[in-house]
Amino acid sequence: MLTHFEQYAVTEMMGDSDQPPRLNGGLCFADEWERTAFGVALALAKNGAFEWESFRHNLMAAISNWEETHALTDSSWNYYDRWLEALEKVVFDSGLATRAELALLLDANG
Repeated sequence: MLTHFEQYAVTEMMGDSDQPPRLNGGLCFADEWERTAFGVALALAKNGAFEWESFRHNLMAAISNWEETHALTDSSWNYYDRWLEALEKVVFDSGLATRAELALLLDANG
């Protein structure tokens, strides 16, 4: 069940190029990290760490950049790779973390 903010965020994306993948009307995640990245972006925006529209702008830019540098039939496409790219950018841009801090955290968690 989606919270009010989650419903707002997903609804704002409906019909746009940054719309999350769906299966039978529900959000579709291939791996747990995708669900986690989705939730982290929503939680940070909901708590005021950054504006949702800033995240969406970064997501659309990440999707556009991928489309400009890959064939549209390229099987390496993954929506949530672009989501994570956008999330990292908005986190860095907002000053929540630096690239070095993220690298240390990732190294510590294997």
